[in-house]
Amino acid sequence: MLFFTQCFGAVLDLIHLRFQHYKAKRVFSAAGQLVCVVNPTHSLKYAPTRCAAAQASTEQGILPPCHHHEAVHDPQLVPCTCPLFSCPWEGHLEVVVSHLRQTHRINILQGAEIVFLATDMHLPAPTDWIIMHSCLGHQFLLVLRKQEKYEGHPQFFATMMLIGTPTQANNFTYRLELNRNQRRLKWEATPRSILECVDSVISDGDCLVLNTSLAQLFSDNGSLAIGIAITTSKVHSSEAEM
Repeated sequence: MLFFTQCFGAVLDLIHLRFQHYKAKRVFSAAGQLVCVVNPTHSLKYAPTRCAAAQASTEQGILPPCHHHEAVHDPQLVPCTCPLFSCPWEGHLEVVVSHLRQTHRINILQGAEIVFLATDMHLPAPTDWIIMHSCLGHQFLLVLRKQEKYEGHPQFFATMMLIGTPTQANNFTYRLELNRNQRRLKWEATPRSILECVDSVISDGDCLVLNTSLAQLFSDNGSLAIGIAITTSKVHSSEAEM
């Protein structure tokens, strides 16, 4: 009975995922956009990331401890950029993508314009929806996070990070757009480099921010569709309009 119960649950999950994907394709196929259904990654408790811990230590005047296996840290090595995990991995920038795909199983989608369909928006915070976006010869990391910035008041934060240097990031502009029930919400900005902390970007509010009621206004049966477009641009601008 336990075996059949587990199998039946897995079949229901697969049917639900296919149904969500079918609905998204039905809505957005007319626009010729690729749709990626992203399931949430829920963490019972966030472990402090290495970059966040280093930032806190610096603010308190405490130097971060040295690694016992190396006398001098190689400045060309970057820590794991996956925001949900306290991952000890570090490596060169050019192998970050392979690490995210192989170790953390983050999917990658190609195309200038895609639709990011986040499911199960009702899950308690903290929860992340993460995907990589390959476009214009570069890879970007889109992070949608549900987090309580104020106790008892969860908010949704969406940001795009370039897996590259800050100089490279300045050459691009990304747009996040929500469009439902004759309402439109758009955020346009220059992506931040993955060398910066995702936590810091969210804490600074330099991203698309939605409160719960606004997220529900644009969601459909617990799923939130975000249109993503990336262009090459030297112009630094950010806007939110409704």
